[in-house]
Amino acid sequence: MQRSVFRTLAALALGTTLAGNALAAAYPDKPITFIVPSAAGGSPDVLSRLITTQLSRDTGATLVVENRPGAAGNIGIALVKRAAADGYTVGYGNINTLAVNRSLFKRLPYDVDKDLTPVAHMFDLYNALIVPADSPVKSVQDLIDRARKEPGRLSYGASGVGTTGHMGGELFKSMAKVDVMFIPYNGGPAAIQDLLGGRLDYLFVNTSEAAPLVKSGKVRAIGVSSLKRLALMPDVPTLDEAGLKGYETVAWGGVVAPKGTPPDVVAKLNADIQKALQAPEVRTGLETLGAVPATGSPEEFKQLIDRETAKWQQIIETAGIEKLD
Repeated sequence: MQRSVFRTLAALALGTTLAGNALAAAYPDKPITFIVPSAAGGSPDVLSRLITTQLSRDTGATLVVENRPGAAGNIGIALVKRAAADGYTVGYGNINTLAVNRSLFKRLPYDVDKDLTPVAHMFDLYNALIVPADSPVKSVQDLIDRARKEPGRLSYGASGVGTTGHMGGELFKSMAKVDVMFIPYNGGPAAIQDLLGGRLDYLFVNTSEAAPLVKSGKVRAIGVSSLKRLALMPDVPTLDEAGLKGYETVAWGGVVAPKGTPPDVVAKLNADIQKALQAPEVRTGLETLGAVPATGSPEEFKQLIDRETAKWQQIIETAGIEKLD
């Protein structure tokens, strides 16, 4: 009796494994929908299309990018959650939708742990700390010294609550132990205009946005949010170098799938993405946009999500940021 039960269970397990292997071998054999939870033309969209275009070349599959903006990315990720768990609908997930929003919103239309499967970490983006070209602030230490001499007087902005510009600014406040005002904007261009007009003292903005402003002489970059200097701005020190040891803000992005997507399909998609990231045109495109290609397994991507969730939860709580509806 026991042998019979064992043989039955073994046969079932073997059948499941073979079915999974067959599915992975055939995958993809129809178009894949790639949901980007932000508007067309922004960094997530441009970077995602760069990589999905290469994936199409490599695999011969059609990848259809669908922009589903709204609610700080929550609408698009909720669509991924509700999709069939077969590998034919995946989405772009980043520091906001997979980490920051978990502590920033009162409730989310998805549960990162219960509803989503991490597939691949694709790239990292970093911010530059910029000041107006005519600012007396020449370095990170100058900014800290001035903020301490004038508590509550200096101000910085960001393109919205919960963005990396905002979160990076709050991390700066916490580590530098300074009292400054945060002013949220509806988009980065408005914040940059106010910086250029002297209505803000400094900003944390994406390095791809900062680089042309620095080159034109309109602003001065005094630090970058990475732990190592960046190829796009090699002469600008990191905030870690400038004295804030361990300071790092990474606007990372990757791919998630609905929970229950077959592990073999997840593994194949991860491998295909890693291959696409090695293509010379992809690496050049990423560098132009200030992004650094990432590597790693689905499990390593999950570990990153968990670490970043804990990190930004602490910052949000320390700063007393009011939760959003």
